[in-house]
Amino acid sequence: MVFSPDREYPEADVSHVGRKRLDLAYAGISPSQRLDIYLPQAGEGPFPVVLFIHGGAFAYGDKRDVHVLPFLRGLDHGYAVVGVNYRMSGEAVFPAGVQDVKAAIRWLRAHAGEHYLDARRLVACGTSSGANFAALVGLTEGVRLFDDPTLGNAAEPADVQAVVDLFGPTDFLAMDEQLTAGGLGPADHGEPGSPESLYLGATIADVPDLVRAANPMTYIDDHMPPILIQHGTKDWVVPVQQSIEFARAIEERVGPGRCEVDLLEGADHDDPAFFTNENLVRIFGFLERRR
Repeated sequence: MVFSPDREYPEADVSHVGRKRLDLAYAGISPSQRLDIYLPQAGEGPFPVVLFIHGGAFAYGDKRDVHVLPFLRGLDHGYAVVGVNYRMSGEAVFPAGVQDVKAAIRWLRAHAGEHYLDARRLVACGTSSGANFAALVGLTEGVRLFDDPTLGNAAEPADVQAVVDLFGPTDFLAMDEQLTAGGLGPADHGEPGSPESLYLGATIADVPDLVRAANPMTYIDDHMPPILIQHGTKDWVVPVQQSIEFARAIEERVGPGRCEVDLLEGADHDDPAFFTNENLVRIFGFLERRR
């Protein structure tokens, strides 16, 4: 895998969104702790919230890069859409990024009235490493490791009512074996300079307890919100087995019905197939049923 922490995605053109509030600070430790709020063109709400968590190997990407555009379709469904930035691995290692996203959720609830948001109805959606964050946010309400009260609004809850996980990693130590078994790769997630090792601050094989702590499967329980998992069967970066095993663990521990899984045949990592009109209808249909 060619990994560059300086990689950038094109910026999204959001000029078509008439009502937006950009670069709002939700905490004061880092300039990374900013979010954007997009509101439907009409109405005073309160609007349920789709929180978009960008991917980028835990090291790059931005709340306003092109990956936010498909989720802005939520405006047409009556949602407010929020894009969130967070401290990435070059600035702070695990669990800082997840703590930031939870701080953003608390900030949104504390300021819901002034931004026309429905604080009771908030869903987390993420792609790739952002999907790992979305799943962790959904599964770890009340887990102290991910709560940093110094980031503000500690009295507010950081729970979400549903999760959309698009091709997210769920078990770093299994990725290379799974890629090799599928004839994909390169299988180099165990290298010292891999995105996962940089994110955890150590080569992943040397810190199995940290790997377990960063694995959403660790926190599956009866209180978890419903989750939609989608993954391409030809993903050469995050093997599809990551999502298959995650879904299997949810069904075994919680039972059927809490998790829905779509395997997109032949789709690669971050494939356009995830963002077709047909698939976006599927994603927002899942959210509507839990609204």
